[in-house]
Amino acid sequence: MSLLPLSPLAQHDTDAFTDFVVHAQLMLDPATPEPVRREAEPRLLAGLPTLLALGVFDLFAIRDPALRNLVQDELAGLRVRAG
Repeated sequence: MSLLPLSPLAQHDTDAFTDFVVHAQLMLDPATPEPVRREAEPRLLAGLPTLLALGVFDLFAIRDPALRNLVQDELAGLRVRAG
Protein backbone atom coordinates (compact mmCIF):
# COMPACT_ATOMS: atom_id res chain seq x y z
CA MET A 1 0.00 0.00 0.00
CA SER A 2 1.37 3.37 -1.00
CA LEU A 3 1.34 6.25 1.41
CA LEU A 4 1.41 8.78 -1.42
CA PRO A 5 -1.63 9.42 -3.58
CA LEU A 6 -1.08 9.00 -7.31
CA SER A 7 -2.26 11.76 -9.58
CA PRO A 8 -2.93 11.16 -13.29
CA LEU A 9 0.43 12.87 -13.98
CA ALA A 10 2.22 10.51 -11.60
CA GLN A 11 0.62 7.57 -13.40
CA HIS A 12 2.07 8.86 -16.68
CA ASP A 13 5.49 9.16 -15.03
CA THR A 14 5.21 5.62 -13.69
CA ASP A 15 4.43 4.47 -17.20
CA ALA A 16 7.63 6.14 -18.47
CA PHE A 17 9.66 4.22 -15.89
CA THR A 18 7.91 0.94 -16.67
CA ASP A 19 8.37 1.47 -20.42
CA PHE A 20 12.06 2.18 -19.88
CA VAL A 21 12.58 -1.00 -17.87
CA VAL A 22 10.61 -3.20 -20.27
CA HIS A 23 12.44 -1.90 -23.34
CA ALA A 24 15.82 -2.07 -21.61
CA GLN A 25 15.18 -5.71 -20.77
CA LEU A 26 14.25 -6.40 -24.40
CA MET A 27 17.43 -4.73 -25.61
CA LEU A 28 19.60 -6.66 -23.14
CA ASP A 29 18.05 -10.08 -23.71
CA PRO A 30 20.25 -12.03 -26.16
CA ALA A 31 17.15 -13.91 -27.32
CA THR A 32 15.48 -10.71 -28.54
CA PRO A 33 15.40 -10.68 -32.35
CA GLU A 34 17.28 -7.77 -33.93
CA PRO A 35 14.13 -6.18 -35.47
CA VAL A 36 12.49 -6.11 -32.03
CA ARG A 37 15.65 -4.63 -30.51
CA ARG A 38 15.65 -1.87 -33.16
CA GLU A 39 12.03 -1.07 -32.30
CA ALA A 40 12.75 -1.06 -28.56
CA GLU A 41 15.59 1.47 -28.69
CA PRO A 42 13.61 4.58 -29.72
CA ARG A 43 10.85 3.68 -27.28
CA LEU A 44 13.41 3.36 -24.50
CA LEU A 45 14.95 6.72 -25.41
CA ALA A 46 11.55 8.47 -25.70
CA GLY A 47 10.98 8.28 -21.95
CA LEU A 48 14.34 9.75 -20.96
CA PRO A 49 13.16 13.38 -20.62
CA THR A 50 10.52 12.29 -18.09
CA LEU A 51 12.95 10.07 -16.19
CA LEU A 52 15.53 12.86 -16.17
CA ALA A 53 12.96 15.31 -14.79
CA LEU A 54 12.03 12.82 -12.08
CA GLY A 55 15.68 12.41 -11.08
CA VAL A 56 15.68 8.68 -11.75
CA PHE A 57 19.28 8.71 -12.97
CA ASP A 58 20.38 10.45 -9.78
CA LEU A 59 19.04 7.46 -7.85
CA PHE A 60 19.78 4.47 -10.09
CA ALA A 61 22.77 3.38 -12.15
CA ILE A 62 22.58 1.29 -15.31
CA ARG A 63 25.00 -1.61 -14.94
CA ASP A 64 25.17 -2.78 -18.55
CA PRO A 65 28.00 -0.75 -20.16
CA ALA A 66 26.49 -0.54 -23.66
CA LEU A 67 23.06 0.48 -22.40
CA ARG A 68 24.61 2.92 -19.92
CA ASN A 69 26.63 4.58 -22.70
CA LEU A 70 23.56 4.82 -24.96
CA VAL A 71 21.51 6.46 -22.20
CA GLN A 72 24.36 8.76 -21.08
CA ASP A 73 24.90 9.97 -24.66
CA GLU A 74 21.20 10.69 -25.09
CA LEU A 75 20.98 12.42 -21.68
CA ALA A 76 23.99 14.59 -22.56
CA GLY A 77 22.18 15.69 -25.72
CA LEU A 78 19.03 16.47 -23.74
CA ARG A 79 20.98 18.55 -21.25
CA VAL A 80 22.69 20.51 -24.04
CA ARG A 81 19.38 21.20 -25.77
CA ALA A 82 17.81 22.28 -22.45
CA GLY A 83 20.58 24.82 -22.05
